[in-house]
Amino acid sequence: MKVGFIGVGNMGGPMCRNIIKRSNHQVTVFDLNAAAVKACTDLGGTAAKSIAEVTKGADLVLTSLPMPKDVEAVTLGDNGILANITKGQTYIDLSTNAPSMVKKVGAAMAARGIAMLDAPVSGGTTGAEAATIAIMVGGDKKVFDDALPVLQSFSANVIHMGGLGSGTVAKLVNNMLSFCNMSALVEGMMLGTSYGLDPDKLLHVISTSSGNSNAIKNFTLRALPGKYSPPSFALDLAYKDLHLALELGDELGVPLYQGASTHNLQRLAKGMGFGPDDSTSVLRVYESMLGRKVKA
Repeated sequence: MKVGFIGVGNMGGPMCRNIIKRSNHQVTVFDLNAAAVKACTDLGGTAAKSIAEVTKGADLVLTSLPMPKDVEAVTLGDNGILANITKGQTYIDLSTNAPSMVKKVGAAMAARGIAMLDAPVSGGTTGAEAATIAIMVGGDKKVFDDALPVLQSFSANVIHMGGLGSGTVAKLVNNMLSFCNMSALVEGMMLGTSYGLDPDKLLHVISTSSGNSNAIKNFTLRALPGKYSPPSFALDLAYKDLHLALELGDELGVPLYQGASTHNLQRLAKGMGFGPDDSTSVLRVYESMLGRKVKA
């Protein structure tokens, strides 16, 4: 199968490289970052000079891009994917997108007879490198089944959620819970250590008790030792994802009290200049406000 991959950055890069390493598919790559492209071509991928070149002739065209506006520009912009893709090809967006943008792009693709899947991923850069990420997929089941071998080449857990857009909604719900868990953990750790509890012992209690969550692992690896850069998952991207979830809550009339509170904490952290750093930087808001650290 011929695969075109657009966007080989922190997440897209390892996903693309795993397709090259773990399958016999022919992979053509496009990104504005020449070094990121070279990391893929060194393994056997082929570099393309444009979106048009990576799109034409590919059975599957995949994108992994930072923002909904980037997805719109690459798919619907001048000489973008839609201008170069033909009937019989399939477009898969691996980005964390807005459901409304997924529907907009999907409608434009459908009008041209092009099948689309929204397939956001979860598991961070570590999971992307190890091919253990989860992929939540929305779209036609037959299209999903046909694309499954490619998706499985860089994921250990591929789940078909339903119609187009359902993968994106599942991702936004998952990320909102992840960020809220981290916010609650940060608050609890600051409370316990302010009393004088040893942070490592407190984390051990939480991780083996009812307060446990995946946030413990990220907190232990990143926030506790202060390893915020380079990020595993940048605060700027976390803020964007939670913003999309809150927008969806507005559209559906669902109150998101915890999500809104966490979003404000993220906003404070961004205002303090931590946006490019790891999303666990929300701890630094508490540490700065209170003038003390969870772990000296």
